[in-house]
Amino acid sequence: MTRGFFGYIKREMKRVRNVLRYILLIFGVLITLFAILSGAERYGGGIEGIIKNSPNALPWIVFIVLVIISWKWKIVGGIGLIIFGTYMMFFFNFSLIPTLIGLLIVASGIVFVLSK
Repeated sequence: MTRGFFGYIKREMKRVRNVLRYILLIFGVLITLFAILSGAERYGGGIEGIIKNSPNALPWIVFIVLVIISWKWKIVGGIGLIIFGTYMMFFFNFSLIPTLIGLLIVASGIVFVLSK
């Protein structure tokens, strides 16, 4: 009985981890695009404005890299996501929306670490 229960838990954790990977990847790409495009008009718009505003997207590019790392190495990527989410909360002085996003990133990192 317990073997079946733990097998079920293991299968469900694998399913949750796989769904979470795709959600985080889609979220990272959308936030990165928003970070690149949101301030481009301040620099004159167009390709030149996007290139000048691209440093604003560096933290989110790091986030995407961490999600890709967690695809291959679950524990290392999970710890990286926990650190990234915690840093994000401190960086934004625990404002409401960034703190909620940071907590979700930390929670997803915990799922990656525990699902190994």
